[in-house]
Amino acid sequence: MQTICAISTPYGTGGIAVLRVSGEDAIRIVDSLFVGRVALADTSANTVRHGRIERGGETLDDVLCSVFRAPHSFTGEDTVEIACHGSLYIQQTLLQWLVDVGAHMAQPGEFTRRAFLNGKMDLAQAEAVADLIAAQSKAEKDLAISQLRGSVSNELNSLRERLLHFTSLIELELDFADHEELEFADRTELTDLAGGIEQKLSALMTSFRTGNAIRNGIPVAIIGAPNVGKSTLLNALLGEQRAIVSDIQGTTRDTIEDTLVLDGILFRLIDTAGLRESQDALENMGMERSRIAAQQAQIIIYLSENGQWPMDIVHSGTLIRVLNKIDQLPLTNYQSPIAISAKNGEIELLRQELVRVARAGMQTTAVMLSNARHYEAVSRAHEAIVRVQQGLADGLSGELLSMDLQDCLAALGEVTGQITNQEVLSNIFSKFCIGK
Repeated sequence: MQTICAISTPYGTGGIAVLRVSGEDAIRIVDSLFVGRVALADTSANTVRHGRIERGGETLDDVLCSVFRAPHSFTGEDTVEIACHGSLYIQQTLLQWLVDVGAHMAQPGEFTRRAFLNGKMDLAQAEAVADLIAAQSKAEKDLAISQLRGSVSNELNSLRERLLHFTSLIELELDFADHEELEFADRTELTDLAGGIEQKLSALMTSFRTGNAIRNGIPVAIIGAPNVGKSTLLNALLGEQRAIVSDIQGTTRDTIEDTLVLDGILFRLIDTAGLRESQDALENMGMERSRIAAQQAQIIIYLSENGQWPMDIVHSGTLIRVLNKIDQLPLTNYQSPIAISAKNGEIELLRQELVRVARAGMQTTAVMLSNARHYEAVSRAHEAIVRVQQGLADGLSGELLSMDLQDCLAALGEVTGQITNQEVLSNIFSKFCIGK
């Protein structure tokens, strides 16, 4: 493979920048520009050397070079990471000099792709690297680290190994098809195995809703009648004037979305149009979107200003009834566990409840899917194992059972990259930033 190079820190001026060089000639290429007390070629692995970058008598910068030797590096190849000052001129000039002496510009995600191809991580773990870089909250960071450490991979590999054992026994039966009395794979044991795998896959599919919400923000719909303070509450939670507040009913005609991090959890707040009877076509369209938002949200804040919540809300998430405008009510006039004054910023009880509900949902399973590609593959694996279960119940031949078992194995293998193709790999790694 060609030796590649790229700037691994974000574009722009900063205190320092890091350029990464990886490949068979990485150390030689950087050594041709590096001047220090000890050459990088004579440097032990996992060692940092101080020196300067020079070419043709011109000194570009003082640098620190970290040397990692194959196979004990991120990519599994010889790698040098050059820490220089964060001047754009220095970064771009150093990158150009590296290309001039033999390196090639890395493509998006090429370092991580090489780590996958060299067996340093599987495909699910490689995708977790991108998720970790993009993490906007502690919960999202924790989920990405869990997947990077193999939580999803280990679960699927365990299921796959058990399936491989029985698939091989059924294939063996097919090799001895002339001897119908031979049965290498115990059908009762296979039935139990298929049932256990179906339950595991069902649990993983169910976990996707929570995992995807952690990754993209837990959707929280704020609903209620007009003028109960929905937009005021959105602004109070965000700490800024995100939505227009007015005493005129029907001011909010469409949903307004923004994100908020509470106690390390990313929430996606959705302010909705007030629910009431109306002859206004535009307002009715807004209210229909409000109902859709409530159906799709994981948490629904149902706001009231008088302690009454008259409308039934169709939803599949957790409904939190909240009494607002307590600054306008006598203390004896309300009995509500979540009573707030959005106008005065007295919303701490609601903040705590949002965090409590979110954390309760996160604790439903130890292994969680958050990637749509993984969910799609696991869904296909689930369909295949259900066919296996039905086939066993119907007494189908080993040949037909083997086809469905192979479909299940292939789908699970796609998640970790044991079964994949170049088109899938190119699509996945093209979404990475250059330098990672």
